[in-house]
Amino acid sequence: MTAHYRFIAPRLDDPRLLGDRRYSMLIGGASVPALSGETITRESPAHPGHIVSTIPKGSRADAERAIAAARAAFDSGPWPRMTGAERSRIMYRIGESIEANIEELATIEALEVGKAISQARGEMGYSAELWRYAAGQARGLEGETYNDLGTNTLGLVLREPAGVVGIITPWNFPLLIGSERIPWAIGAGCTVVIKPSEFTSGSTIRMAELAREAGLPDGVLNVVTGYGADVGQVFAEHPDVDAVNFTGSQRVGRVIGSLAGQNIKRVGLELGGKGPQVVFSDADLDAAAAKISGGAFHCSGQACIAGSRLIVADSIADKLLEKVEALAAKIVTGDPLNDASNVGALIHHAHFEKVAGYVEEGKADGATIYSGGTRLGEAGAFFAPTIFTGVKPEMSIARDEIFGPVLSTFRFSDPEEAIALANDTPFGLSACVWTNNLSTGLQAIRRIKAGRTWINGMGDGTPQMPIGGYKQSGIGRELGRHGFDEYSELKNIHVTLTR
Repeated sequence: MTAHYRFIAPRLDDPRLLGDRRYSMLIGGASVPALSGETITRESPAHPGHIVSTIPKGSRADAERAIAAARAAFDSGPWPRMTGAERSRIMYRIGESIEANIEELATIEALEVGKAISQARGEMGYSAELWRYAAGQARGLEGETYNDLGTNTLGLVLREPAGVVGIITPWNFPLLIGSERIPWAIGAGCTVVIKPSEFTSGSTIRMAELAREAGLPDGVLNVVTGYGADVGQVFAEHPDVDAVNFTGSQRVGRVIGSLAGQNIKRVGLELGGKGPQVVFSDADLDAAAAKISGGAFHCSGQACIAGSRLIVADSIADKLLEKVEALAAKIVTGDPLNDASNVGALIHHAHFEKVAGYVEEGKADGATIYSGGTRLGEAGAFFAPTIFTGVKPEMSIARDEIFGPVLSTFRFSDPEEAIALANDTPFGLSACVWTNNLSTGLQAIRRIKAGRTWINGMGDGTPQMPIGGYKQSGIGRELGRHGFDEYSELKNIHVTLTR
């Protein structure tokens, strides 16, 4: 089948596009260039030829001075010694400041990431909510007491901050993913050095500047920019970094995990997914189709929790696919600065070619393009929402994280086959199940190996609930009360009392 996809050509004279935004790193409370003076420029993926930001090209020396600032702030600064209430008030103000600057932050991400500004606004609002939630929890963190160890014995378990935390974030949701980690780290009393992607550093730098203005002490949150091998890798190697958290590819995650292991430091990894969307025959097909389309094509499929594998009961497959295609055809792709756009561009031309290459591999392997599979527009990295049918588990489009708007479809005839297909992946980040039978949904979700799951939904999130992956999707959990455990040390104190 062929759908006519809606496209809005980028407007090259939009005043928000004009002018190169120049950023500095934030180290020890000061806005500074790279020691070398070198910079990296970012071209808009939606507006070829237009430079939208310039950032410092940091080096190992820059990373080391940022780590030193964080170390000093932790060892001798006020932050770890503040009361939970004092930290909470500052963190809450940061959330309020993000809320007050949504339009600026959303514009930065629309330009650098290429995502639709309407989507970016929602992410900025949720990021503010993450800060406010963590602020509330930060004043209620607790340890444990044991009063049943004997007449003259008392047991205490203290929660203490882990120390200096190095955080490395990806290009797709820079401020949001940073806000899923930084508030929990500093809420536990840690200090942070963060390296955002060299493609999308602007919003993270502005968030850190807003945090400084909100009263966060110098050195508690430091931003160093540049390439991963020059800057991010230092976090895993350096003895003054106590914990490292990385979000990104499996390939780099293995390197970071290996280096952290060699230096015996705690590590948190979120390494992508290949999320199954399992639809049983009794599901509400209209509700399922809406979320399947959104789950697969949101942010042009550039989301680690994207539901990129549709596993559908054979008896309803044709009807459901018609509904999904009809909704995909209504997605407006194009100019990220246009409020009418639902989806913007892929991150850059090289990634566009990678996605297009996977589509060609899928066809060569014998899968059928049900709809999409083409470039949209004459310039920019825009790709049409794409649906494959006839996909086999061994195909690359079934196994690899494409990170593009590509949905691979499988059919099943019984529940056991559905569960087997859902688990037939090295990933385990997200999964959803659609059914009107709650027992069917719960039994299926209990057997699917994934850390973030939904029944009759997809993509919904809340600060209260922990997120993270099974299998090769990562190690550790963020958000909720459990998120503070990633950045805490627990100390056992065995007290013997005088008779």
